Amino acid sequence: MASDRGHTLGVVSESPWSDLDRPPLRAAQLNRDPGRLGALWNSVDVVVETGSTNSDLADLATKGVPQGAVLIAEEQTHGKGRLDRTWSAPARSGIFVSALLRPSDAGVPRDNWSWIPLLVGVAASTALSRAAETPVRLKWPNDLLVTVGEEERKLGGILTELADNGRAVIAGVGVNVSLRENELPVPTAGSLALAGAPVTDREILLRELLRTLSELYEEWCADGGDPTATRLREAYLSQCATIGKHVRVLLPGDTQVVGEAVDVDDLGRLVLREPSGAEHAVSAGDVIHVRGV
Repeated sequence: MASDRGHTLGVVSESPWSDLDRPPLRAAQLNRDPGRLGALWNSVDVVVETGSTNSDLADLATKGVPQGAVLIAEEQTHGKGRLDRTWSAPARSGIFVSALLRPSDAGVPRDNWSWIPLLVGVAASTALSRAAETPVRLKWPNDLLVTVGEEERKLGGILTELADNGRAVIAGVGVNVSLRENELPVPTAGSLALAGAPVTDREILLRELLRTLSELYEEWCADGGDPTATRLREAYLSQCATIGKHVRVLLPGDTQVVGEAVDVDDLGRLVLREPSGAEHAVSAGDVIHVRGV
């Protein structure tokens, strides 16, 4: 990225230090020794601005870049969400990070790859709760939740995508760290700052996130991606705010399933118990929205 983006025709525009609540990341410190952030990582790059860290890493994956590459952006202009949704946020206001994973290198069966977004969710929820010192929970399939006042709001999200002709997975995490009320994209969004988190230093949060993700992913791979053997399923259920709630799941074709969310099965699908007692499993790839009723 160009280092002179703040200088045009002799006029100085926004400096990285213009908002002291949002200092820039120390890129050199993060990249100096990636192994200190977790044994999985072999490179950690920080860019000032990009369209999407997921897209950038997917391009690198097709060039044979090995597992363990991490890309962090200070600002994303076209962040990617599920179902081709896009989003953006003010520069240095959040965590925008993607990691390149190659589970086939560890012999993880393809059927177990559906657990990767849930694994990333557990890593993010665990790390942020610990480092920010404020509770962060999960909403199936890919949202991070935080409480602002007495209201549960969306803190961020997770997007995993196949890359390199299906041989790699790009795991992206976006977290609202210092967004103020007037900067929120929608009223149902939140941030760590709005939740009153004692710690909002992005570097501290990133380090803990990468360490936790490295640890959980390597344990999962060592057990062949088995969510029960690694206790990943147990951890997910304990952190998932969706379980125990009555929800309406919107599916393609204007169809819906209404019932109590009672479990997540061995494939990572949400299990709903309908009023009749029948149970119905829905996969993340088929779901448009999950809403409380």
